[in-house]
Amino acid sequence: MDSGGFDLGQLIWLFFILSALQPIFQRRMLEGARKRKIAQMERKRNSRVILLVHRQETMSFLGFPLMRYININDSEEILRAIHMTDSDTPIDLVLHTPGGLVIAATQIARALRDHPGKVTVFVPHFAMSGGTLIALAADEIVMAPNATLGPIDPQLGQQAAASILSAVAKKPVKDVDDATLILADQSEKAIAQVRATATRLLEGRLAPQEAAELADRLSQGRWTHDYPIFAEEAREMGLPVSTDIPESVMLMMTLYPQPNQHSPTVEYLPRPRGPQA
Repeated sequence: MDSGGFDLGQLIWLFFILSALQPIFQRRMLEGARKRKIAQMERKRNSRVILLVHRQETMSFLGFPLMRYININDSEEILRAIHMTDSDTPIDLVLHTPGGLVIAATQIARALRDHPGKVTVFVPHFAMSGGTLIALAADEIVMAPNATLGPIDPQLGQQAAASILSAVAKKPVKDVDDATLILADQSEKAIAQVRATATRLLEGRLAPQEAAELADRLSQGRWTHDYPIFAEEAREMGLPVSTDIPESVMLMMTLYPQPNQHSPTVEYLPRPRGPQA
């Protein structure tokens, strides 16, 4: 065997090393592309652009799906970005999230509401639960034609707070165990807290009575927690919604691919298509 060349074992090791480094290179390329797109959007709109995008991720090696939600780290980063933004500079927030911690969403929403410059929230696909709570703080909500918001009724563990109260109300108190009564008490407090937060966020944009009624409508649990609120219904509720979402926002979402170790379930040629394409 020629000692100056590679043997089969060395080639196999080189293959494994390159395979291990490939995800790192891909991630760095995506990060660079996202930063360039953010910079382009900021120049075009003369604004501070912030993205809050949550994808289902897969844990390395084990392959378990891991859902991401609004958490304290998110609120810290967004509050830091808002703090570094001049008071008269508009803020554009791109939201793609299933929701998350109420305290984190509330911090973000209050910081956006208190920003003197115009605040625009872009919803390319969905901003549910805590994402909707954040959107209530915006001067304008720009949704893609089939994007959705959702109810903001609080959840205690895997149960809706409103459903817990409804179930307890249907039984005599003597037939309800102490643990469930305590849970019902927490549910009542959680709904009241979210309703009060939403009311404060809406009061600057709606009349006080209208703000209170809309906050109650969104937080009292009249729908299931995954009920989709499309743009037309959101407008009927009195929210400042439009569907003129910039193409740059939709393109930005392609730079946040869903991690997937299996064959794709949706495939198409990623280019514009028309009669003369």
